[in-house]
Amino acid sequence: MTVWEAILWGMLQGATEFLPVSSSGHLVLVPWLLGRSAPGLTYGVIVHTGTLLAMVVYFWHDIWALLDGLLQSWRQRELTPMGRLALMIAVSAIPAGVVGLLFDDYLEAAFGEPAVVAVLLLITGAVLALSEHLGRRERPLEALSWRDAVTIGLAQCVALLPGISRSGSTISAGMLRGLDREAAARFGFLMALPLLVGATAHELLGMSGGGGQVAGGLLLVGFVAAALTGYAALRLLLGLVRRNGLWPFAIYCWAIGLFGLVMVAVR
Repeated sequence: MTVWEAILWGMLQGATEFLPVSSSGHLVLVPWLLGRSAPGLTYGVIVHTGTLLAMVVYFWHDIWALLDGLLQSWRQRELTPMGRLALMIAVSAIPAGVVGLLFDDYLEAAFGEPAVVAVLLLITGAVLALSEHLGRRERPLEALSWRDAVTIGLAQCVALLPGISRSGSTISAGMLRGLDREAAARFGFLMALPLLVGATAHELLGMSGGGGQVAGGLLLVGFVAAALTGYAALRLLLGLVRRNGLWPFAIYCWAIGLFGLVMVAVR
């Protein structure tokens, strides 16, 4: 791996981790289209850690408020609004965590199929368009119900497939449940935190199993690129979702999915 590849893969991970366009799908299609080998396990773990850091920094005030809400709920022996939201986030993360552990081998197999990834990107675009067309987008985050949390959590399970966007599926599920765009996006990102922490820890424990040796300097370059790009992508996404909705991302997913299918047919 060269320095430029380390920067490219790091920026690709950071940009697509939070935008509703599927980071896993891009990390399959882009190296394949460029005729390069995909980044190894060690590098993948490091850039995931970079995007996790970006999320923690961006949502630090929300995270602190949720933790304080849990503490206040424990002290008062009664759920506060923030304590209730924190429990909803924890519950919503359970389905994807269970599915990820049970079907890890089957999900890994999908990462070697560019055609499958391209089709799933088309499906992601359709889901984004559907949520914009049918979503009522009326309720704020404070109106989130337990049924909403479970539904959005189940939607996150589907996003374990490469090509299905995690943020896209959770934001769309929230909008279809009647949440406004900003509330659906904020809850979708906050509910991803426990899952990303667990997935990163799981990958760190599995790093000794192989995945290729990458120089420490290149790992640092990828980490910084992913963290900085991820932070910028978060700011960009929440602004775009608030102003323009999900249509631009739906069109992008259709375009890259169709291009991927054409390239599969040509090759």
